[in-house]
Amino acid sequence: MRDNECYGDLAAWQRANAPDNEEELERLTRNLRLAREEMLTTRQRQLLHMYYEEGKNITAIAKELGIQKSSVSRTLARAKRQLYLCLRYGL
Repeated sequence: MRDNECYGDLAAWQRANAPDNEEELERLTRNLRLAREEMLTTRQRQLLHMYYEEGKNITAIAKELGIQKSSVSRTLARAKRQLYLCLRYGL
């Protein structure tokens, strides 16, 4: 038996026997949506949308908006940090 077969079987067993976390995922999704609407600036929401939902990279976003790549990077970092703190401490 190869080593990776054992790990694959273990991963399948863990998925099959893991507790259902559907409620936790729904709560996090709801809180993420609220945090985006209430805690982020319009620019932060715009950049998050372009980066994660449209799949654009930092260079493409900067070029499209006519701003520096470092501004895009810093704004995304601030937005992610704000969302992390909101979700960690439950809004």
